[in-house]
Amino acid sequence: MKKSLLICCLLLLQAGLVLHAQSRYALIPKPTRLTEQKGSFIIPRDVDIIIQSTNAQLLPIARLLADQLAIATGYKPSVTAGKSGKGILFVSAKGAQFGDEGYKLTVSPRQIVITAEQPKGFFYGVQTLMQLMPPAVFSPARVEGVTWEVPACTIEDQPRYGYRGGMLDVGRHYMPIDFIKKFIDLLALHKMNTFHWHLTEDQGWRIEIKKYPLLTKIGSIRKQSMVGRYGDNKYDGKPYGGFYTQDEVRDIVKYAQSKYVTVIPEIEMPGHSAGVLAAYPQFGSNPDKIVDVVSKWGVMDDVLFPREETFTFLEDVLTEVMDLFPSQYIHIGGDECPKTQWKQSRFCQNLMKEKGLKDEHELQSYFIQRIDKFVTSKGRRIIGWDEILEGGLSPNATVMSWRGVAGGIAAARQDHDVIMTPTTYCYLDYYQVDKSMQPTVPIAIGGYLPLEKVYSFDPSVTDSLTTAQAKHVLGVQANLWTEYVLTPEYAEYMLFPRLIAVAETGWTPQASRNVDDFKTRLETHKKRLDYLKVNYFGAPINGDFPYQMPKETASK
Repeated sequence: MKKSLLICCLLLLQAGLVLHAQSRYALIPKPTRLTEQKGSFIIPRDVDIIIQSTNAQLLPIARLLADQLAIATGYKPSVTAGKSGKGILFVSAKGAQFGDEGYKLTVSPRQIVITAEQPKGFFYGVQTLMQLMPPAVFSPARVEGVTWEVPACTIEDQPRYGYRGGMLDVGRHYMPIDFIKKFIDLLALHKMNTFHWHLTEDQGWRIEIKKYPLLTKIGSIRKQSMVGRYGDNKYDGKPYGGFYTQDEVRDIVKYAQSKYVTVIPEIEMPGHSAGVLAAYPQFGSNPDKIVDVVSKWGVMDDVLFPREETFTFLEDVLTEVMDLFPSQYIHIGGDECPKTQWKQSRFCQNLMKEKGLKDEHELQSYFIQRIDKFVTSKGRRIIGWDEILEGGLSPNATVMSWRGVAGGIAAARQDHDVIMTPTTYCYLDYYQVDKSMQPTVPIAIGGYLPLEKVYSFDPSVTDSLTTAQAKHVLGVQANLWTEYVLTPEYAEYMLFPRLIAVAETGWTPQASRNVDDFKTRLETHKKRLDYLKVNYFGAPINGDFPYQMPKETASK
């Protein structure tokens, strides 16, 4: 009896120590390696941040840390260059042990040392360091009564995948610039390095193109939107619009660069293009046909036609887009393109005979290959949704696999690069609660995708690919489509904390991932999100929306 009692006490003690460590080192995403040490570094009021490097790009990173410390603590940190010190040190690594994004963070009672090879590594080291501090460090104002300490440890960290992305659809609903920047901040906090900006849709064209002003004058505005569930076929009678000027785009791209986030623009083609055809119908089935910017959701028959004048238009548009976005990749859509009008078109059928194309899927491949050739000639690469596999994959294309992982597997087997973003794990417009278990829930597009299932995804699909083929899996991406997402507050509600699960999927080695451990760390992390005023699912501020979220009654 005494022996059993002793064993129970030891187990409880061990469990308590584990929970204490998880709270003390509640890092998200979980680092590759973390070794706990005794003691803490107490942040002095005049803490020095010392850069031991000649790399000028480290100065803005050090200032970001100093500025946030000053705001939250009221202290006066200094940023200097030097060879030694007892504060927070930035030390450039020699050799190639960390890669572009890796770092080592050593915290002792005497000092903190961030070691990395590249600025990205220092930036991510700072993100981890701030998470080791009390959550109040993320406060937008000074916080009293906090012991500003950092638990001692040694962390060696680098990402599992090089591509870790979040997609935001602004075609269905325009999102304000302040929120775009906040979204970028949150991507960076969670060590995600890519913002996929879905800029054009049937429901609205959102980017200024100087050579074609009607794209925004006409194509950015729809007469109304659907309300309620899709099958209700009801509309609100209110116009929706908004677009980003080229100066605004430049500002956002520059801002993202300061957070080591690459912005990839998406210009949809040949489907999802009613926003184009409303302004310039000559690029569709009939130059005399009146096409409206679409007010309902779904897939539309009006698509771009593979005429020479259409390719000239698209090349002009992409030239302006590439001047704004320095990203290696340009996303060209390629998904959900109905072939109805192409099948009925004498022009398209004659073009297929002329080019020796056996069906309309090969005609779409011809379309995409024309765009691929142009983008490649400009020193860039295209990404397309997995429908670009149909009819033959374009030579330099990267595939974004959304209809499950099969498209990604097929592309990798053809030695094409792949980004995994299957609907069943990565579509954050799906319900995050079971409607049958809750009387009223905010409207979502459908499906049920709880946090635990998002976290369970393994992008490597190792059972289906050889080691060489698996190297073509560049990473993972979460997507938020906005048919039912009208505001930034609602966007945050749908994104978080599920986006954080995707972030850990892309960063942390698969063998180190555990959903229960993640959820424990997440409880501490939510305190950081509270200071950042993120309206995550389950947050106290969910009950105080500045607008009335659309709701529907769940079926019993």
